[in-house]
Amino acid sequence: MAKEAKQFAIPPVVFPSGGNPSAGSNIQQRRVPTAPFQPPRSSASSIPFMSFDIGSAAAASTSGSFYGGPIGSGSSLPGGTCFEDEEPLLDELGIHPDQIWRKTKSILHPFRVNPDLHKQSDMSGPCLLYVSLCLFQLLAGKIQFGVILGWIIVSFFFLYVVVNMLAGRNGNLELHRCASVVGYSMLPVVILSATMLFVPQGGSFVFAVAAVFVLWATRVCTGLMVALVDGGDEHRGLIAYACFLIYTLFSFLVIF
Repeated sequence: MAKEAKQFAIPPVVFPSGGNPSAGSNIQQRRVPTAPFQPPRSSASSIPFMSFDIGSAAAASTSGSFYGGPIGSGSSLPGGTCFEDEEPLLDELGIHPDQIWRKTKSILHPFRVNPDLHKQSDMSGPCLLYVSLCLFQLLAGKIQFGVILGWIIVSFFFLYVVVNMLAGRNGNLELHRCASVVGYSMLPVVILSATMLFVPQGGSFVFAVAAVFVLWATRVCTGLMVALVDGGDEHRGLIAYACFLIYTLFSFLVIF
């Protein structure tokens, strides 16, 4: 006797839309997903910088709606300033190549130093001379970056204290001005360091050449200090002695 086929009761499938897919009238169209961060079509015209329409962006950039003026004119920035009103980068950093060259050129003549050029102090020129001295010492096989930096700091602090103590209550020497004068007067020592690369080491000739450059640097630094400090003429000898000690120390560093 054949077995009867067993029937299973299958419940009808109900879709979230509430309709039956077999019924064509209740089928909802599938929504196309939009790109992320894409504003609605209704607000796209009110926010042009959020629009991804290439044509509208090109038109907006041509008309200068982003920056308040045509691009390439160089007349306006988002902050309201102008490119032409901006200072050069070196001036903003406090580096003036023309001023450095004039001060350096005045040091080259020990008897015609212009103190008026050194009334306005700067540290860019002295730093350049310090680095040059370190590089010449490095070419000579002497790695003395830390030693030179330490002696430089001690030297201008020493001269600053000595000059102000000699001037007493009338001392008006500022620390950064003293550092600037000592740094620019280091030019003869830098030239000595470059000369020692081509002069045989040893002998009295080396000491004679070093003495010339030391006297040159002492003369320049003393003249500037006497001219820039009130009452410096009364203590010229003591100021010259302090300057002589400073540059003799650096000359020994170059020779040995």
